[in-house]
Amino acid sequence: MKSCVIIPARFASSRFPGKPLVPILGKQLVLWVAELSAEAVGNENVYVATEDKRIAAAAEAGGFNSLMTSPDALTGTDRLAEACEMVDYDIYVNVQGDEPLVCPDDIVRCIRRKESSPDLIVNGFCWMQPDEDPCSRNIPKAIANERGMMVYMSRNPLPACKDDARAPSRYMKQVCIYAFNRAELLDFRDYGRKSYLESCEDIEILRFLELGREVVLVETVPGSIAVDVPEDVEKVENALKNRAKV
Repeated sequence: MKSCVIIPARFASSRFPGKPLVPILGKQLVLWVAELSAEAVGNENVYVATEDKRIAAAAEAGGFNSLMTSPDALTGTDRLAEACEMVDYDIYVNVQGDEPLVCPDDIVRCIRRKESSPDLIVNGFCWMQPDEDPCSRNIPKAIANERGMMVYMSRNPLPACKDDARAPSRYMKQVCIYAFNRAELLDFRDYGRKSYLESCEDIEILRFLELGREVVLVETVPGSIAVDVPEDVEKVENALKNRAKV
């Protein structure tokens, strides 16, 4: 099956305007993500979907394809749905443009799961590390049933517990690698609005629950750090420096 990575990259981020172009160790954030994605699917199958000509120019200068999308896409997945009508693939992988530590092998793993389970939406997760705060609202936490299907995702700690003796020993954290086919993306877009839970949590994968779609959570390597706010830049740069030493 033919697969591509589409990176949604919006200039007008509410928490961090211009985020895709912020330099991370001297290289623009979106290019870090594109280069790692290319290790999984090849440069010719990596696209940056954006509403901003500056981001498109940066992607093309880095040797990647750009797709100009409308400025009013509700979410990154809505932007992907618009972009998927411009290029023809069997599997469309959404790799968020703020994940400069994404592992190419994890992208491949999500593609393989989608190939083997074409009726399932695929979303990555990893286990939170001891230095990460489950109460952070910048980190979506997931719970899955015993078959690995997502039950819910929230910015609050999940699962909750009635008393400390039953507290979970670890938490699942969303990693923003998703795999879809075109029909799933168009159904998502045609919902026409953010669902109630999606709007409350500001987590777009929740819209698929309203559509009656099952979401399988695929484990990825730990250590993913998204650039959500300016304060995350230093954390990511330190992580990249440490990775380079290994």
